[in-house]
Amino acid sequence: MYNIRGNRQAQGAGHGPPGEDSPPSGEPVREEQPLPPNPSAPGDDPADSAKPAPKSSLTANLIQKAKRQNNTFPLFSEGLTRNRTAQEKVLALEQQVLILTKELKSQKELVRILHKALEAAQQEKRASSAYLAAAEDKDRLELVRHKVRQIAELGRRVEALEQEREGLVQTASLREQQVQELQRHVQLLMDKNQAKQQVICQLLEKVTQDFMQPHNRPPAPPDAADRDFLSQQEKMEHLKDDMEAYRTQNRFLNSEIHQVTKLWRRVAERQKALLMKCAYLQAKNCQVESKYLAGLRRLQEAVGDEASECSELLRQLTQEALQWEAGEASADSGVLSPISEYDEYGFLTVPNYEVEDLKLLAKIQALEVCSHHLLAHEAVERPRRERWAALGELAPSAELKQLLRAGVPREHRPRVWRWLVRRRVQHLQAPGRYQELLSRGQACSQPAARQIELDLNRTFPNNKHFTCPSSSFPEKLRRVLLAFSWQNPSIGYCQGLNRLAAIALLVLDEEESAFWCLVAIVESIMPADYYSKTLTSSQVDQRVLQDLLSEKLPRLMAHLGQHRVDLSFITFNWFLVVFADSLISSILLQVWDAFLYEGTKVVFRYALAIFKYNEEEILRLQDGLEICQYLRFFTKTICDSRKLMSIAFNDMNPFPMKQLRQLRTAHGERLEAELQELEQLKAAYLETQASRLPAVPEACASEDELDGEA
Repeated sequence: MYNIRGNRQAQGAGHGPPGEDSPPSGEPVREEQPLPPNPSAPGDDPADSAKPAPKSSLTANLIQKAKRQNNTFPLFSEGLTRNRTAQEKVLALEQQVLILTKELKSQKELVRILHKALEAAQQEKRASSAYLAAAEDKDRLELVRHKVRQIAELGRRVEALEQEREGLVQTASLREQQVQELQRHVQLLMDKNQAKQQVICQLLEKVTQDFMQPHNRPPAPPDAADRDFLSQQEKMEHLKDDMEAYRTQNRFLNSEIHQVTKLWRRVAERQKALLMKCAYLQAKNCQVESKYLAGLRRLQEAVGDEASECSELLRQLTQEALQWEAGEASADSGVLSPISEYDEYGFLTVPNYEVEDLKLLAKIQALEVCSHHLLAHEAVERPRRERWAALGELAPSAELKQLLRAGVPREHRPRVWRWLVRRRVQHLQAPGRYQELLSRGQACSQPAARQIELDLNRTFPNNKHFTCPSSSFPEKLRRVLLAFSWQNPSIGYCQGLNRLAAIALLVLDEEESAFWCLVAIVESIMPADYYSKTLTSSQVDQRVLQDLLSEKLPRLMAHLGQHRVDLSFITFNWFLVVFADSLISSILLQVWDAFLYEGTKVVFRYALAIFKYNEEEILRLQDGLEICQYLRFFTKTICDSRKLMSIAFNDMNPFPMKQLRQLRTAHGERLEAELQELEQLKAAYLETQASRLPAVPEACASEDELDGEA
């Protein structure tokens, strides 16, 4: 509406007083914001501006009229304005009317969309208010059933859109058949044209012969030069005819190609719009389903075991909701399900928990993740993939740092990780080193081999690549861990290394690349003694995290301290395996993208961000046992990777590396002093025990005596 008012003011400016400055006719009239009328200035009144200027002379009036006409049509230059005909003015006005009509239609469409969005928001608000205002469980159950009916209606709409899309695909195939038919028709025309050209050439040759050799006298034998000249002239005529024929044929084919291209673009644009609309509806459907499941869970918590009928009905509705995906997939295999059983790296999207509440929470989280992915695909994912595709050779830079923090697309991740690992271990890598370590492991046994065999079956039980008997990943993981135990005998093997190597295998899919990735993490990125027998550096990082939490999240730490909750039993494993067992795969690999480039500072940032993400939920809990139970699975409730990344790299600032080094040094010294004191106490105890003489009571016999009697 603002653009329309601005255009009208620009048109009215040409009929204003002659004293006003008019913009040049060759430039577009700038749109100015309309100012409120000033009663003290009578010259600004619209009524005054509509009055004509005083008639001083006929010449002045004609000049003013020409200026007004020049301002009315800003699309023409000054030289052409004086010679403009009435028809050109009408065409210019028609163009302006068409532009204004298109703008008006777009604005009306925008208003209609906003009205629909507002109505949807109001309906959702009314439904939430009715649900909260319902006094009895029956009313709430009726509202839940109403939501189920709405979900079914959305499903039918999605099916209708899918049918419409299939109709468009059939229409496109018909168009392609028509195009092929037109191409065959063009080929026939070309063949006819060639045949006609041959006939014309033959007739032209005959006419030339008749003209050059009249019938009244016998033909004279032509000279060699004349024959060459005539043949060249005939060839030139033939070439001119061919050129003209090809030009006509080219114009015809170009017009046909242009028409076909226009049809194809229309179909492609319509299909793209339908796919976007379908994705949006699927996202909304996922949101409605997640809200429905969350409502069922709250009803279960509110009802408990009070009413057996209501609890049984809620249990039945929950089971039906959890089985929706399987029922829909088996009913119609052609409709794409928004949630697949496994993600792109083989992890279960909804793990098989034994507790029903955990199953419900996992399904809610899977729906939320799917909704965020569908809504962010066009706005975030596509531009990000285009930026990575346009990125050439990798080199350290601020742009690469930001891209890695936002996450690497799956098709580029193996190449990027290999480059990141190579930067970390280029001073350790040697050709044939991995094969040498494997051959050494075959020659003699490794003391850590038994523990490696025990941990192989415990590695990612919710991933199909490590649970399927026919999969090759367990054997690859065994070789990688054995090679590392020979690479670093001081560590050998530590629990947690199996999950680090497994993540590297899932992404890189090559044993040697996964081996060097594990070496880069243990020997280059993490501090020394992080995976040693004492886990000294790991304990230091837990104390550093406590200090950072007290600084960044004081309310949360005061609440946890009040209920005597120790976070190290949760966060210790985060740091040891870099969140491998805690976050869903899409967020986990985004954390690893930045971790392999920036180091352990990223682990601290995301640890703080996870607590900040769920701070309000933790503060609502007022019992220490409930808080501990919530902390066991609260990382699985995180589904918005962009929000978590923003908290980690924006809300947690400032986060200087100098502060992290100082805290590590201070806590390391304290821990060393504590360990030395513990060793002294242990040595003193052993000396005391050794100084005492072993005394056996008279009524008791020693084990040696009993063995002798036997």
